[in-house]
Amino acid sequence: MGGGPRVRYPKHVWSPAGGWYSQPANWKTNTAIIGAVIFGVAAMAFSVSADREFRTKFPEQGRFFPSRWWSKQIGEHEKESPAANKS
Repeated sequence: MGGGPRVRYPKHVWSPAGGWYSQPANWKTNTAIIGAVIFGVAAMAFSVSADREFRTKFPEQGRFFPSRWWSKQIGEHEKESPAANKS
């Protein structure tokens, strides 16, 4: 009733990740670097997406629409529209 023999595993294993149960000394630095790289790539993708955003139908005036904060096209449309001048 012991569940069988112990699991056999090699004593010396090489792998790019560091082998069995690795904990590299500089894991915090590596994690911070990769986090910064991921954040940078996401920020660049967001910037490119916001620059290329094009709308044929604009959101209703006064409604919550987060894209107003970064969309140049919506901002220009709201400045030119007569409804924005009345407020």
